Amino acid sequence: MKICLTLLLAVLSLTVSAQKFENLAKTPPMGWNSWNKFACNVSEDLLKNMADAISSSGMRAAGYEYIVIDDCWHGKRDSLGFIHPNPEHFPSGMKAVADYIHSKGLKFGIYSCAGNKTCAGHPGSRGHEYQDAITYASWGVDYLKYDWCNTDGLTTIGAYTTMRDALYSAGRPVVFSLCEWGNSKPWEWGKNVGHLWRTTGDIYNVFDGEVNHGTWSSWGVMKILDMQKGLEKYAGPGHWNDPDMLEVGNGMPVNEDRAHFSMWCMLAAPLIAGNDLATMSKETHDILTNMDVIALDQDTLGIQGFQFTTLEDSIQVYAKPLSGGEVAIAFLNRSKKSQAISFYWQATVIENEGTGTKLALKEKLYSIRDLWTKKNLGTTAKALKAEVPSHDVLLVRLTGK
Repeated sequence: MKICLTLLLAVLSLTVSAQKFENLAKTPPMGWNSWNKFACNVSEDLLKNMADAISSSGMRAAGYEYIVIDDCWHGKRDSLGFIHPNPEHFPSGMKAVADYIHSKGLKFGIYSCAGNKTCAGHPGSRGHEYQDAITYASWGVDYLKYDWCNTDGLTTIGAYTTMRDALYSAGRPVVFSLCEWGNSKPWEWGKNVGHLWRTTGDIYNVFDGEVNHGTWSSWGVMKILDMQKGLEKYAGPGHWNDPDMLEVGNGMPVNEDRAHFSMWCMLAAPLIAGNDLATMSKETHDILTNMDVIALDQDTLGIQGFQFTTLEDSIQVYAKPLSGGEVAIAFLNRSKKSQAISFYWQATVIENEGTGTKLALKEKLYSIRDLWTKKNLGTTAKALKAEVPSHDVLLVRLTGK
């Protein structure tokens, strides 16, 4: 049996042309992941509850489609080396969980690691890549987050390419999320390997800060935002920079959650919620389901937004060109006090070498819409005068008249 299995895996790897699945993640993936809120406290009941919550809350209608279980779902490998879920936490088996999620019109994502063990110490995929890919396909997996712990002696490109090939050989289209924390500059090589790649270490729920763990750090929202500078040229349909999952609803004030969500949408980042969807507040719900803001993230042009100027007193100004000649502009107030701004559209030129953007706003008249208050703010014929609260954002969409 073992010899036959080995031959089968070898034939699969040799006869399938190695590549990633195309025509997936043409816009940044949207969904939910268990790690930020629940860490290792995962079970089939949790996944079903989150699938129910996405369906009933309007999040599915807003575009969230992936339910992704992170680390700690694992049981043991059997005598042939195939992985099984923890039978205590997943008594029905993982295929039954996937079937339930699919019955809600959603897609199912799972987690593994390129090393011998996952970051939480469970069986990793090293040496079992093709077996795991076959198993995931049989379960109905649609998305794989692939981590980088316990990988001594491996190279990132080699390990991630091996799993890419294994997924393709198994035949079920899977969005492949590379999670090696940006250490080997995956934006330079990841386009042909995966659909998204982490650009930094892990996020945590603070507006601006760092937690040093010795050999690695967790980063606040603004620290991660700063690390995206210069990466915009690598993003586009089917291949996205991933500044990590959302912390909206996990303890920051509403204004900071709003700024966090706004800037991730400006970055064309994957929108992977990480809160308890079943108990979220109305304020959290309203942020996560703001269709006008989500539309920036999901714009089919697929350009990652970029900072193009700074106003006095810590106001950073970002632009994101959109399809149809429209433009999103974010005024981000990073200071601890409210700031008044006067912004002269007619004197503004937006330039970014990475995205090939060069736009003089005086060449066209635009109407201005505030995407959070839903109010029209006139046109670009006159200067914009506004107050931007502390740790908050004024986010507008410019539409040609």
